[in-house]
Amino acid sequence: MPFTVVIPARYASTRLPGKPLADIAGKPMIQHVYERACDSHADRVVIATDDSRVRDACAGFGAEVVMTADSHVSGTDRLEEVTRKLDLATDACVVNVQGDEPQIPPALINQVAYNLEAYGDAAIATLCEPIAEVDAIFNPNVVKVVFDQRGMALYFSRAPIPWAREAWAEASGERGLPANVAYHRHIGIYGYRVGLLRSFVAWRPAPLELAESLEQLRALHHGARIHVDLACQTPPAGVDTPQDLDRVRAQLGHA
Repeated sequence: MPFTVVIPARYASTRLPGKPLADIAGKPMIQHVYERACDSHADRVVIATDDSRVRDACAGFGAEVVMTADSHVSGTDRLEEVTRKLDLATDACVVNVQGDEPQIPPALINQVAYNLEAYGDAAIATLCEPIAEVDAIFNPNVVKVVFDQRGMALYFSRAPIPWAREAWAEASGERGLPANVAYHRHIGIYGYRVGLLRSFVAWRPAPLELAESLEQLRALHHGARIHVDLACQTPPAGVDTPQDLDRVRAQLGHA
């Protein structure tokens, strides 16, 4: 199934202003993301931005750019605007790749697109990886996911799910990693059917979405199915802070 990659790239960032244009090994970060996406099997790679500085930089390395409104509440709203401007069919597949992941493996992009094709009853496809540290299970910044035998998501949460009742029966004391209970961290790459995006932006935020601050719960609330697969590769961490930027610069040969 042909698919389009859309890379949102906002200039504003609380912790790292101008993040898409941060230099990494002689290239702006957004160019690294774009080149990774171009190495996937995507038929088209588009950068979405609301800032002329990002647009001009992307034009400098030959990327297709779509300018979007600066008033979007969420990245999904921005993505839906791009699909309208590109006049994509409702059954088309779009993969959303974050603009702050300069080391994203192209194989993960392909994986969510192909899973969306393989599971015709899914409106969204995403990825996860096993959690091996008990601290991560209790970390609210690590989003956990549980899914059924076909890989369809049952729930996403910042809380420890599933709750290991026997292992954690005591309210106090040190909690270890439970035996014979699988825990999975959600990886935030998504493949969408365009028709889902059209519906999504018309839906009001769901109560569970607001409680957990997890946008994907709006889709589950309205009955949309989300396929979750174990990532075929472990994705390197993205860039959120100056320390992250230093790490990626060192890894890509530019201290």
